[in-house]
Amino acid sequence: MATKRAQLASPSPAVQTANYNRPIGYLRAFIVALVVAHHAALAYYPTPLLPPHSLARQPRWWQAFPVVDAHKWSGFSRFVGFNDVFFMSLMFFLSGLFVCHGLAKKGTASFLRDRLLRLGLPFVVAAAILAPLAYYPTYLQIAGHSGLAGFWRQWLAIGQWPAGPAWFIWVLLTFDCLAAVVWIRARRAVEAFAETASRVGRKPGAFFAALVFISALAYIPMALHFTSLAWTAFGPFSFQTSRILHYFCYFLIGAGVGLGGVDNGLLALDGKLARRWLLWVAAAVAGFIAATAITLFALISGSQALGLQIAMHAGFVLSCAASCLAFLALFLRFAGARSPLKDSLAANSYGIYLLHYPFVSWLQYALLAASLPAVVKAAIVLAGALALSWASAAAMRTIPAVKRVV
Repeated sequence: MATKRAQLASPSPAVQTANYNRPIGYLRAFIVALVVAHHAALAYYPTPLLPPHSLARQPRWWQAFPVVDAHKWSGFSRFVGFNDVFFMSLMFFLSGLFVCHGLAKKGTASFLRDRLLRLGLPFVVAAAILAPLAYYPTYLQIAGHSGLAGFWRQWLAIGQWPAGPAWFIWVLLTFDCLAAVVWIRARRAVEAFAETASRVGRKPGAFFAALVFISALAYIPMALHFTSLAWTAFGPFSFQTSRILHYFCYFLIGAGVGLGGVDNGLLALDGKLARRWLLWVAAAVAGFIAATAITLFALISGSQALGLQIAMHAGFVLSCAASCLAFLALFLRFAGARSPLKDSLAANSYGIYLLHYPFVSWLQYALLAASLPAVVKAAIVLAGALALSWASAAAMRTIPAVKRVV
């Protein structure tokens, strides 16, 4: 027992040495590109929404659909729905992987200063400048709009300050701060949790079951109480109410996996997860089909039966976990080969996430009058927004002060 306590009291090897798992870095970059594709498709999502009559008037669907194009494609409902099930959860998981290493290497105070610089400062810029710039095309779709002055009046009348995709950044900063508190108060418990996560991670099936169980406890009661569409907002700070604890679970589990090492266990390049990638892809497809079927049945039937609601939310939890593991498996198995293009995307992915939203909305607005199929428009927006935000991020990172942040 004395030996065991000594092991828990000292940093694990995974904490002492920085590890970089290239496929995981490439996966993070891919998810950012998928976020751009997701936002590019929303203008052409098959919904009966029309441009708003006022930014201040409820409901404010324009915060999710800044530009509404008359051209639609039904396939985007499946694409957007699949993304929505898993990609933010996976981003929080990936963001948690190096948290404990950062805390052990830098110390709590230095870690938090770094997080405030790398997350807090970009959030302020994104919320104060990039978000209004991205939502101005929304205002231009309003009949009788009166230019910047009118936009500013309606923007202030909203009663909050929509920050767009930057919501992820402030939530991640909050999670980092909470992780730092836990690290200070319960270091031994954290490392014991990491040992458990590492041990379970060697058996992906057991890890999947644990991930589903924990996230179900966090998500299902919240979804039943708040509904899956509810958001909480105060000033520039917003989050999807039912999913906030679900995201925190993925972040903490990612931190536990990372503390055990990002190149062994669950994330080993030759581990069971990578070797059985086809099984996890099949599970992700089956899980999404099942979750979609349950949701469609609930919507069509109009039933509010508790059992059906629980089944619908459980479908989300299962599909999310299966999809996250499927993408982890695919990238661990196939994305190990290094390439300059993938390295550049990975290096600039944070900047792309910060910068892409105005490019997306302005390109969508510019294409409103074009008589093109929705798929073609979405492809143009994706290519343009990704290229412009990528080039902008790369150019900005040539400035040393900017590179230190992004």
